[in-house]
Amino acid sequence: MNFVEMVAPTPLLATLQLLPLLTGLVLIRVRGNAAVALGGIMSLAQVFLAINLYVQFDVHQPAGVMQFAEDRQVLGAFHYHAAVDGISVMFVLLTSLISLLSVAFILVMRLHESLMLSVMMLLQAVVTSQFVTVDLLWFASMSCLEMVLVGYLIKRWPTSNDVQPALARYLQFMAVSVLLMVFGTLVLGWHYADANGGRWSFNLYELSQLGFGKHDMVGTLVFFALFYALGIRIPLFPFHGWLPAFMLHGNVAVAPIYLLGLKVGVYGLLRFVFPILPNAVWEWHVVATAFAATGVFYAAFLAMRQQTLRELLAFAVISHTGILTIGLFSLHQMAFQGAVLLTLNFGLAITGLLLMTGMVWQRTRTTRLSKLGGLLDYIPIVGLAFLVAGLAIVGMPGTPGFDAVHFVLEGSIKSFGAVVTVAAALGNLVAAGFLLRAFQQAFLATPGGDTSRWDTSPAYPAEKLMAGIVILVTVTVGFYSAPWIALIDQPISGLAGLFTDYTGEVQRGGH
Repeated sequence: MNFVEMVAPTPLLATLQLLPLLTGLVLIRVRGNAAVALGGIMSLAQVFLAINLYVQFDVHQPAGVMQFAEDRQVLGAFHYHAAVDGISVMFVLLTSLISLLSVAFILVMRLHESLMLSVMMLLQAVVTSQFVTVDLLWFASMSCLEMVLVGYLIKRWPTSNDVQPALARYLQFMAVSVLLMVFGTLVLGWHYADANGGRWSFNLYELSQLGFGKHDMVGTLVFFALFYALGIRIPLFPFHGWLPAFMLHGNVAVAPIYLLGLKVGVYGLLRFVFPILPNAVWEWHVVATAFAATGVFYAAFLAMRQQTLRELLAFAVISHTGILTIGLFSLHQMAFQGAVLLTLNFGLAITGLLLMTGMVWQRTRTTRLSKLGGLLDYIPIVGLAFLVAGLAIVGMPGTPGFDAVHFVLEGSIKSFGAVVTVAAALGNLVAAGFLLRAFQQAFLATPGGDTSRWDTSPAYPAEKLMAGIVILVTVTVGFYSAPWIALIDQPISGLAGLFTDYTGEVQRGGH
């Protein structure tokens, strides 16, 4: 794929990164209501900036045209180089919305007297930087910072007295992810320098011109390094071992939202791995799909055996990540489109589920399903938002997941035939079962434990606000998906064009 740039008339991308960064630094010294006011105002400003980016973005530019480009040399081959296409804009919009919801959640949790709001704003700056960069080394560096900040959230604000084993497991997995990411990045930079007179570069545009051929040993090595690194972060079966303990013992919502609701691993595959290493992707896409299909069933059935709401959500993440990954590695334009839309849907849905679970924990101090029940009597809007988010995950009509899952399955059947597609569809059906069971047990069933210490007050304004936004955004995006399809249409066409010959062979073989 050939890339060209349109230079930014104003430093909009830099502002989107600097605003939460500076806010986070200021919030180190600010506490209480002033912190909530500052965080809320700046989060709203970030939403308006992201909307402004969307409004100014030209969806009619062909694939490979990167808009709002900004480029500054930092040190040697280390560049600040930002630019966006439609996929990036969608992720930036999602990040700004999730950050606004997280500010409201911190108010509900009464954590505005702590550093959590500051860390969250710093996380927003780091994640946004990953979504707008076109420099692989910058992406890897920001990935490392993200892991450190999330680790601090787990250590500083856990919901368990025994968080150390979960934290150690998280750090072990993420250290491997970062090391593999840095290794793959440096090998690509070295390979570019070897072919260009010793000049190192980590620029997407230049790395995509390296032209790794079929069965190229270096290309295969880099593919596996980056695929495993990003697979841990997605998380993709069998690289998911850190997630269940992370969900059970770690931070109740904010850390999981930034790590799971924002699919940076999926974005890394789309932005860097597929354009730079298309031949290696093709050679190993069946293996990646096999991992994904196995993970759909493995995680779905394990989810039905979990005793806590948080562990159930952990396996729901793994199961639906498998469906998303099947879409990515179908290498078909419709499946690509479905996978990106499913990422948007997943971000909204898992964020909604985590926030509502966090509010359940805040009121009951437990997420054990056997001890929950009857919460719909006290916080009906929270229960409704949980149900809507759960239905979005399984792709019910009226939610963003409906079109997304349809596109993934249709693209999958054209690439792999019926077996993989039916497996993905059945896994999605099982997911509907365990999510509805969780809703029934937590909100409708008779409480199984002592409820005398529960907070049974009517829903607070911040709870109503969060639940209302989750419902409104999920339903609106579900019924009005045309703008998002138009936003990603051109970059998806460009990605699919990398595999036209291959997918053509697959389709002919299917006939």
